[in-house]
Amino acid sequence: MSLQVDIMTAMKVAMKDKDQTALAALRAVKSEILLAQTATGSKEEISEDEEIKILSKMVKQRKDSAAIFLEQNRNDLAEPEIAQAEVISKFLPAQLSDEEITDVVMKTIAATGAEGMKDMGKVMGMVSQELAGKADGKTISSIVKAKLS
Repeated sequence: MSLQVDIMTAMKVAMKDKDQTALAALRAVKSEILLAQTATGSKEEISEDEEIKILSKMVKQRKDSAAIFLEQNRNDLAEPEIAQAEVISKFLPAQLSDEEITDVVMKTIAATGAEGMKDMGKVMGMVSQELAGKADGKTISSIVKAKLS
């Protein structure tokens, strides 16, 4: 519930500051959270982990869209996407550095006894679960591939 309160507070500030980009991003976050709450048919609270997954997904969508727009030389469309991704990512936990992710990957490889690419799925599952919301899946995947190959 605290995330929803934070979102509402940030929306009020964005309205007062007439920051349309931030307001659009925050409204989208509020909408996604409400959709997740009402998906089961009853207005239940969703867990903090689910909120983090929703926010991570939204940031990833905006970054992917911005990358596509930049490939097509559409900076006018890419800039709002990047700005919205930055607004949404303020509500995510701090992202881990590559060194911290590598440490977790190495500990997981040692714990599972993974020996090659055939064990990548097992290692990815455990690392992704441990670092949920703290690291990007692409980054985790590339580090796991590098360490297992």
